[in-house]
Amino acid sequence: MPHSVTLINTIAAALGLALALGFVATRLRLPALIGYLLAGVVIGPYTPGFVADAAMASQLAEIGVMLLMFGVGLHFSWGDLLAVRKIAVPGAVVQMMVATALGMALATWWGWSLGGALVFGLALSVASTVVLLRALETLGILDSHTGRIAVGWLVVEDLAMVLVLVLLPPLAGWLGGNGGEGATAQGVDGTALWKTLGWTLLQVGGFVALMLLVGRRLFPWVLWQVARTGSRELFTLCVVAAAVGIAFGSAALFGVSFALGAFFAGMVMRESEFSHRAAQESLPLRDAFAVLFFVSVGMLFDPAVLWDRPFQVLAVVAIIMLGKTLAAAALVLAFRYPLNTALTVSASLAQIGEFSFILVALGSSLGLLPPEGASLVLAGALISMALNPMLFHAIAPLQAWLRARSALARRLEQRDDPLAELPMSTDARYLARQVVLVGYGRVGRRVANLLVANDIPFVVAEQNRELVESLRESGIAAVFGDAVDPAVLIQAHIARAAMLVIATPDTLNVRQIITTARTLNPHIETVVRSHSGDEARRLAQECDSTVFLADEALAQAMAHHVLERTEARRARHTSPASLHSRV
Repeated sequence: MPHSVTLINTIAAALGLALALGFVATRLRLPALIGYLLAGVVIGPYTPGFVADAAMASQLAEIGVMLLMFGVGLHFSWGDLLAVRKIAVPGAVVQMMVATALGMALATWWGWSLGGALVFGLALSVASTVVLLRALETLGILDSHTGRIAVGWLVVEDLAMVLVLVLLPPLAGWLGGNGGEGATAQGVDGTALWKTLGWTLLQVGGFVALMLLVGRRLFPWVLWQVARTGSRELFTLCVVAAAVGIAFGSAALFGVSFALGAFFAGMVMRESEFSHRAAQESLPLRDAFAVLFFVSVGMLFDPAVLWDRPFQVLAVVAIIMLGKTLAAAALVLAFRYPLNTALTVSASLAQIGEFSFILVALGSSLGLLPPEGASLVLAGALISMALNPMLFHAIAPLQAWLRARSALARRLEQRDDPLAELPMSTDARYLARQVVLVGYGRVGRRVANLLVANDIPFVVAEQNRELVESLRESGIAAVFGDAVDPAVLIQAHIARAAMLVIATPDTLNVRQIITTARTLNPHIETVVRSHSGDEARRLAQECDSTVFLADEALAQAMAHHVLERTEARRARHTSPASLHSRV
């Protein structure tokens, strides 16, 4: 057998070197991501020694993006996307406009043409979905409301970039490029441009409609039929085939990106009762191909740009990690969301990725982007990807530092927001011996329904403003804010509560929430949701809490436990002995 097969060489070199350098990075207390990126630099064309096939690595990376986006879709329903539309749509549009304007101003100062400046600015405005998802999964907040805002934000960015990639070729002649396909040097035909835009919107709308109307019924049925065979191999094959096949079909038939097609494939698969199993079965492949994505990014990087154009590289990194971050944080705060949500979403966007590379390649082929533009974008991408995990780790200490030293930061916690405190007309039964329910997602809703059915008072603490408004309209006591903030628990009257139920999937700050609750109410009973056995054992030991693992029976089991414990407390509280002791 031949031993110079390009595909095998590329996979072996990429995964082997990524393992070695990722291990070294982890031992140095750095993110493993840095090791993966350095592995790409080592086997790339700009360093001596072995050079892997960049085109092959890029295609393997595309598969990783498909599988990763498919996995996100399995956890992100259409309802989740609609729930964050009021912040994700305007936030993504305005943030892209700000970042594009900053990039264009910088490129114009360097003497670039209008077209080159526009392509450069747009390339800096869109974040990497792969980097974001990896960071959110590592922190365990992918399924939280903050995680949904960040993912929804990037979905809107991806949709916007689909339009940009379609409209750029016909506009190239007017922007000063060589025109490329479908444009002339004399300019752009306005009628043709509107036809192109209309056709693109029609294609994207047709794809979304097809997936929501047909796909959400067809694909869960197919998954059910395969699961009935009892074959694990066929089930895994069905999941992978659906992710890759639908992503390819969406690009070939509707002009939608692979990533966006795979995302919607996962969303319709979520309707199946086997969605959790599908996510678990595809996890090893997703992880392996995600590593290949980062290696392929590293292969595109020419280290010479760091010493040839150091100040330009610093300016690009500043726009990506400061300009975009500050713009996103300001927008989230303007929508009256908590400081923690603003910091998390802004950190999520402080990098660029796959769409930036596609746009750079298209801009170069159309004669719009100068040669140094691609190198600067890649340098910014590599540096921002490597530093992005550190931003996430800095959120908690930065938030604590700002709260302690800045009056403005404390005001930004929205304590003047009418949704941040219970109305004066709230019935007294919700202010003592009540259950404080943190999070109103799938699990929290099940717990709440059972409490309502048994006439047990409770107060919901939730970060979704629209959801809090809806709960109040339906007569449920609810306060808006991040339960990490002690003021939110105080407004929920935690000091006199009987039980604290943390039903949010965000396990990052559970200990802090419990510590605050116990400080205000030392005898309060706590019930917590967790995603792993190790985390559950640590929470049970360290926080003296009842912990439920996130499996398919979680919501029902957690709800019934809360009901049993609440009724037991109510019985003790109303027993003759307790009444006599109070008298």
